[in-house]
Amino acid sequence: MTMLEVIAAVFGAIAVSLSARENVWSWPTAIVNVALYTIVFFQSRLYADMGLQVVYLVLSVYGWYNWLHGGVQRTELHVSRATLRTLLITTVFVVVGSYILGSLLATRTNAALPYLDSALTVASLAAQWMMTRKILENWIIWIVLDVIYVPMFLSRGLFATSVLYAIFLVLAILGLITWRRSYLRQQPSSALKAA
Repeated sequence: MTMLEVIAAVFGAIAVSLSARENVWSWPTAIVNVALYTIVFFQSRLYADMGLQVVYLVLSVYGWYNWLHGGVQRTELHVSRATLRTLLITTVFVVVGSYILGSLLATRTNAALPYLDSALTVASLAAQWMMTRKILENWIIWIVLDVIYVPMFLSRGLFATSVLYAIFLVLAILGLITWRRSYLRQQPSSALKAA
C-alpha cells in the first residue's frame, strides 16, 4: 500500500458518495481519482484497469456536462430506467469486449489476471456510461462488480483499494436506493402507486 493509493482511494470514496446522492461535484472529484489510479494500476500491472482510468477520465468530463445539461431542453438530467435495447447492447458489449481484451492481455502482456481484469474493466465501462446517463441500473452492475473487485485487489496486495471497493459496495447499495427514490418521485402519481 502506497500513499498514492491511499489518496486515490479517498478521492474515489468521495466521488462515489457524491454520485450516490446525485451531486454533480462527483465528476471533478472522480477526475482526480482516475488520474491517480492510472499510476497505481500501472505499477500493479493491472493494465486493463489502468486503461479503464483513461476512459473514465473522458466519461467523467462527459458525465459532468451531461448531468448539468443532458435533460429536456438542456436542463438537469433526471434518473431513468434502462430499456431492453440498452440492456441487450450492454450485455453483448461486455461479453465480446471481455473476450477480446482478455485475449489480447493474455497473449501480449504480462498481465496478472487478464480475463478477470478484462471482464471487470469492460463491465465497469458499461456501468460508468450508464451512470453518465443517470440510468438507475448502473448501481446493480456496480454492486456485482464491487463484490468481485474486493478479492481481486486483495490478491494483488492493493489493500487500500480493496477497502475502497468494499466502501464502494455499500455506496452502490445506497446509490441504488437513493436513485430509485429519485426516479419514483419523478413519476406521475399513478406510477408511484403501482411501484
